[in-house]
Amino acid sequence: MSTRPEVSLAQRKRQLVSNELTEAALQLLASKGFDAVTIDEIATSAGVSKRTFFRYFASKEDVVVQFLADMGTGIRAELATRAAGELPSVALRHAVSVPLDECAGHADRALRVVQLILRTPALNARFLEHQAQWRDDLTAELAHRLGLDPDTDLYPPLAAGMTLTAFDAVLRRWSDSDGGEDPAELIQRAFVVIAPALDTVVRK
Repeated sequence: MSTRPEVSLAQRKRQLVSNELTEAALQLLASKGFDAVTIDEIATSAGVSKRTFFRYFASKEDVVVQFLADMGTGIRAELATRAAGELPSVALRHAVSVPLDECAGHADRALRVVQLILRTPALNARFLEHQAQWRDDLTAELAHRLGLDPDTDLYPPLAAGMTLTAFDAVLRRWSDSDGGEDPAELIQRAFVVIAPALDTVVRK
């Protein structure tokens, strides 16, 4: 017998509308630019009213912010599922590969969205804010996995910081190359550089 909570029809419908709005907004914003897109256009593209848009998002920026929040949730969730005895570098590489793998599955659109975020000052600022939250989340998860105190042990925040610096560098290289470089290969190369430091905790 399943222990998963039942999802109501209303909840499923709400999630479907939210997904449609997010998809429509990201498509338009990525193709036309942040300032050129109106909320009316997003609502029309998603097949809903402007009033419905505002039931889900307060602004165009909030659509992108939710996209970033979901990305961070995916990273932490993947880290939490990795085997307890796995090397930190391996577990962390797999964790940050989750959003990169999703990008690879929708490469053209994902590249435009990443470029939109990195090249729009307001969105890039929100991206950096979210990375700060991701760092806190990864710090807490690493401390839990390794039995360390995140408030007194330097390893968890340093490891989380190195991981997200690598992730950020990969996104920026991919963006600058206009998709010419492979994010999966880039993250592998980045972790070759930082893995020795990440794995020092298991060599004490």
